[in-house]
Amino acid sequence: MARPPKWTPPAHAPLDPRSQKQFVNPLPIPPVARPAGADGMHYEIPIGEFRQHLGIRDPKTGAPLMTTVWGYAGRYPGPTIEARRGRPITVRWVNALYGASGPLPHRMPVDTSVHMAPLRNWPASGVPTVTHLHGGHTEWQSDGDPDAWYTPGYAQKGPLFAKEVYTYDNDQEAALLWYHDHALGFTRLNVYTGLAGLYVIRDDWERSLGLPSGRYELPLLIQDRSFYANGELYYHALAQEPSHPSPSVLPEQFGDVILVNGMAWPTAEVEPRKYRLRLLNGSDSRFYRLGFSSRLKFIQIGSDGGLLDAPVELTELLLAPAERADVIVDFAPLRGKTVLLLNDARAPFPDGDPVDPRTNGRVMAFKVGSTTTKDESRIPDRLRREPIPFLVPTAPKRALLLWEGQDAHGRQKSLLGTVQDGALHWNSPITENPALGATEVWEFYNTTPDTHPVHIHLVHFRIMSRQKFKADLDEKTGRLSNIRFTGPPLPPPPEERGWKDTVRANPGEVTRVIATFDRPGRYVWHCHILSHEDHEMMRPYQVGPIGETPSRSAL
Repeated sequence: MARPPKWTPPAHAPLDPRSQKQFVNPLPIPPVARPAGADGMHYEIPIGEFRQHLGIRDPKTGAPLMTTVWGYAGRYPGPTIEARRGRPITVRWVNALYGASGPLPHRMPVDTSVHMAPLRNWPASGVPTVTHLHGGHTEWQSDGDPDAWYTPGYAQKGPLFAKEVYTYDNDQEAALLWYHDHALGFTRLNVYTGLAGLYVIRDDWERSLGLPSGRYELPLLIQDRSFYANGELYYHALAQEPSHPSPSVLPEQFGDVILVNGMAWPTAEVEPRKYRLRLLNGSDSRFYRLGFSSRLKFIQIGSDGGLLDAPVELTELLLAPAERADVIVDFAPLRGKTVLLLNDARAPFPDGDPVDPRTNGRVMAFKVGSTTTKDESRIPDRLRREPIPFLVPTAPKRALLLWEGQDAHGRQKSLLGTVQDGALHWNSPITENPALGATEVWEFYNTTPDTHPVHIHLVHFRIMSRQKFKADLDEKTGRLSNIRFTGPPLPPPPEERGWKDTVRANPGEVTRVIATFDRPGRYVWHCHILSHEDHEMMRPYQVGPIGETPSRSAL
């Protein structure tokens, strides 16, 4: 079986982010994807390699540099898919990562010890990909399961590969979703190389609200990256200890250049009026606690799964990887001025290193003009036709575990599991098996020092509470016993009371969510810090009887 050649770091020096001029590149807006058929319901979207200017310039000459990236339909981020509620679409995500001499090598350093997937399909058949619609209420065959990967030309397929053309029913509320790669053991690398894009569901109710729209609605996909001095992407993968593989997955991946919609520290020229900002944290590991350099406020109107019951006024906005926030900002008080969007979230969050206020502490700029068209948009006091319903559990609650230990090489490794069974690996037997139609409470006991964004595929859930606890932890197995609650259960803040698909599970707390599992099949739940997910902080779950979908690989 072919193995990849031994990886050696490129000869180019890493780029000093302080060498880059900020706020000189205009904010790009991803184009809307075009359907392939006349009925407007089918899309053919290739995944390929190309070169694109990400705003990086030669540190010595100032000349623009091109960066080799991967993307959907020839761009990074990919084109935005605009969908209508209740109108299904189909998409063929075509793995076109090949060139004249055959399948392309990966642009990033591949650690073959992670999930062991590369031992079966790398490098002869090419890089595996599979696209997941994050936040989609999707049949399991189209969900983009990590084991449903396929290589160029479908030369090899994962054990859960079910179909070439995915169906998205769009039977859910208007919301900002996103699509990204989800291949087993490659997710962090494929997304870092550029495989991500936006997916917007719209409906008549949202349109009737009179929110800012058209050119006054700005999608903002925020990601951090590092670069070499020649403009190419730099992925941190040097072994930290002699016993570690080389290249090696690291506990987290933090970049020192902030990109918005694929552009380094861009500037958006705005009018002195209200704008709707659709924010997405698409980073591997970095949290963002956003605020303005002036006294501007965010008026949050929506979260992961759609609109809130009522607007929430905020001076700062915290986003974990994969979280979205739908906000309105009124730039009228800053007519003729420039305001910066800043970040002060430590990395890892919440108690890691502080940001550098000159680099990763800055996100983008808004240059406010002096004139505007008449602003007829509004912010209604009531955002929903009916309040978000309270869910009533129909099954016993599940006590689940977030644990941190070491792998066979002595590297830090985070795992999921259950309080009773302890930490479990990806291929351990399924422990979460809701009945079809069941409404369940899932409790996430976080015994690690970091906040983890936990994402459950298929469902939108409501956050019930967070509560501090202490327990006796078996350091070897992760089993918890003698759990003691050291404070009362606290309800989520108003901005977290909408539909969610990703929740921040804080250290030393149990986070409770409730969801209804209304489609049958095999799905996954995982930490959305991609470096954790690829290092097995991910578990399968089954809705309905186990055995009705194909079994996973036994790697």
